[in-house]
Amino acid sequence: MHIHLSNASNKPIYEQITIQLKEAILANKLQAGDVLPSIRVLAKDLKISVMTTKRAYADLERDGFIETVAGKGSFVTERNQDFLREELLRQVEEHLQKAVRTAKIAGLSNEDLKELVSLLLEEDN
Repeated sequence: MHIHLSNASNKPIYEQITIQLKEAILANKLQAGDVLPSIRVLAKDLKISVMTTKRAYADLERDGFIETVAGKGSFVTERNQDFLREELLRQVEEHLQKAVRTAKIAGLSNEDLKELVSLLLEEDN
């Protein structure tokens, strides 16, 4: 598992870790039951504070992506298909909101944006 941290990112380090682990889980690069590195090992590997990795793992556990078993470690949880779809839908909405804001700044009309999305969908098929 490779996590890339960027000092140039506007996101805090714990959030960069959380996002990358969520993406790996959603893309099935990490699967249910896979063990994650311990908080201390991950902190050492990334050369960051243990508190930072602890915060990332706490957020992942809160969101249902991992579970921590005392004395055994942190594991990827079994994904509920409805939950998985909801998380992916949330990500799509987030990206589309950003695209709409950018399109408005660029002066695109709603029709222009719809046409652009249609073209992109056609290219993908």
